[in-house]
Amino acid sequence: MGESIRDLGLEGQSKKAGTPTMGGIIIILATLIPVFLLAKLDGVYIILLIVTTLWMGMIGFIDDYIKVFKKDKEGLKGRFKIAGQVTLGFFVGFTLYFHPDIVVKEKLPQEEIVNVAPMSIPSNHFSEEKKSTKTTIPFVKNNEFDYKSFLWFMGEEAEDHVWIVFIIVVIFIVTAVSNGANLTDGIDGLAAGTSAVMVATLAIFAWVSGNIIFADYLNVMYIPNSGEMTVFISAFVGALVGFLWYNAFPAQVFMGDTGSLTIGGIIAVLALAVRKELLLPIIAGIFLAENLSVVMQVTYFKYTKKRFGEGKRIFLMSPLHHHYQKRGYHESKIVTRFWIVGIFLAVISILTLKIR
Repeated sequence: MGESIRDLGLEGQSKKAGTPTMGGIIIILATLIPVFLLAKLDGVYIILLIVTTLWMGMIGFIDDYIKVFKKDKEGLKGRFKIAGQVTLGFFVGFTLYFHPDIVVKEKLPQEEIVNVAPMSIPSNHFSEEKKSTKTTIPFVKNNEFDYKSFLWFMGEEAEDHVWIVFIIVVIFIVTAVSNGANLTDGIDGLAAGTSAVMVATLAIFAWVSGNIIFADYLNVMYIPNSGEMTVFISAFVGALVGFLWYNAFPAQVFMGDTGSLTIGGIIAVLALAVRKELLLPIIAGIFLAENLSVVMQVTYFKYTKKRFGEGKRIFLMSPLHHHYQKRGYHESKIVTRFWIVGIFLAVISILTLKIR
């Protein structure tokens, strides 16, 4: 963050020159060390999260290294960042679709539960383990959506080609969320605080989805072995909160792209693993707002420049948090209000378990 905002003309930013960056290394180490000590490392979900952490951390580290040590404010070229994100998205999507250990157990229809196993052991209320491209749609009663629905026109052949659609969706989600986290890392404590709330929310979904009793009670897909992800998530939340202690205003260290890209990648993979990616616009609503503010600003500026010969702006500055800085709000007030919105969105996300 520190390298990219020195010359934006924002009040107080010049005082931050010289603050150590690349603090994302702290987050990565504080996450992986407990995971290596406490988690079952042979689980596919844990392996996916470790690979995501290291891969996105490496991309961010290269970007920060170029900015800090090569004195190039542009850092890693955008096309290389995108290539790295797409590569990770392809790996994650391929693994989630083809790995034999990534399966679900769907809740049986009520009539089958009554006829076959009335009021019996929760495990009898679910189907056998099977591969599935189904995910969860929030706020609706029949809340499952199958990605093969996109290929309805292919009839029975949709089953053979749905992996293409699934991997494309995963690539888009990984890229969008990691970029959203990257854009949110603009002022002290903003990215770390809001991300901790998002990850803690996903921890609840991971635990519920991996616990057959609660999956049965809340009528959600049971995802075998997903509960182990709570070990990783707990370590990750602890790392974020610990980092926030030193990143809160006035920041003593910045996470840099090493941290922000890693955070976004992990959040995306967690949501995909527990089949809650369609809930990300709510869970990661802060990231979405930051992303949209940049897209809207750039699109409108280019349109008005082409149409009227002079570019106009929707916001005083983008991403969104800089708009409020330009309006004269102190960054602590902005961060606190973003945290409040993030907590509110987390509560709404959790309520989707019962509100349909």
